Amino acid sequence: MDRSSHPRSRRFAPVVAVAAAAALTLAGCSSSSGGKKSEEGAADASAGKATTPRMTVALVTHQAPGDTFWDTVRKGAEAAAAKDNIKLVYSADPNAGNQANLVQNAIDQKVDGIAVTLAKPDALKGVIGKAEKSGIPVVGLNSGLSDWKNLNLLEFFGQDESVAGEAFGKKLNEVGAKHALCVVQEQGNVGLTQRCDGVDKTFDGKLDTQNVNGTDMPSVKSTITAKLKQDPSIDYVVTLGAPFALTAVQSIGDAGSKAKVATFDLNKDLIKAVKSGDIQFAVDQQPYLQGYLAVDGLWLYKNNGNYSGGGEQPVLTGPAFVDKSNVDKIGEFAAKGTR
Repeated sequence: MDRSSHPRSRRFAPVVAVAAAAALTLAGCSSSSGGKKSEEGAADASAGKATTPRMTVALVTHQAPGDTFWDTVRKGAEAAAAKDNIKLVYSADPNAGNQANLVQNAIDQKVDGIAVTLAKPDALKGVIGKAEKSGIPVVGLNSGLSDWKNLNLLEFFGQDESVAGEAFGKKLNEVGAKHALCVVQEQGNVGLTQRCDGVDKTFDGKLDTQNVNGTDMPSVKSTITAKLKQDPSIDYVVTLGAPFALTAVQSIGDAGSKAKVATFDLNKDLIKAVKSGDIQFAVDQQPYLQGYLAVDGLWLYKNNGNYSGGGEQPVLTGPAFVDKSNVDKIGEFAAKGTR
């Protein structure tokens, strides 16, 4: 679609669609095409299954191999797909150029909608424009809150990473941290950069930044260990993903450091670490909700003409702090893969 026909250019009061995530337990992880297992999972969806015509939606993320965070995003997307009679086609690549090629593949397949993450928005600008010219609605999720409107996306579902980082920095002040290390697992990812910058803005102590190769966990571990041995004044390690927080705990042991760990994002193992005290706190952006709302938002737009935020405001899914005071309750949902 051209820009003049995009819903954000229309002069009428926006209709804000509020999508409630249905309680859904999937039999297992669906195939990349969201096939049989996604459809079987619909039997457990409390809201029932839509009788609207079958749609095909492509979910294209910057997931790196082994990053379990995206399992939760995908599970939410599969839940919405099962409820809405959608064939979900999932693909991912941490390389921005390759991710753009995956979006192009979705365009070539003439899908009915595309949900995409914008970790490196400049690399995706051209192909997103091609999708819109082809009449395919595009929504953003997870990464790209600062860029989704400039790229003329229909909606955005995610966390304001700058706000989350600032809240994190204030939390570090509350727990008495003096010297923190912010570990960035993917250099150039705008969302991760915004997190560390946000922490630095509000944290009263000293903040160092350490880039690591997030696709090589042994290297992550050795790099953090070396930094802690080099500078024993570091009293908090701030990681930007759950798997890296758990690795940082190991690094602290190897380095003989007294530093503590706090992180962005959750997974089942991290819940256990918060309970045990190995992790002090985490910021949850609700990735299940991001995947669910992105897919459901495309269904609502195609069938009802609804679009959340009226094309002007994002739908925020975080930040929410998880610590010992509330980890037991949230842990119940994390065990189901929905938090």
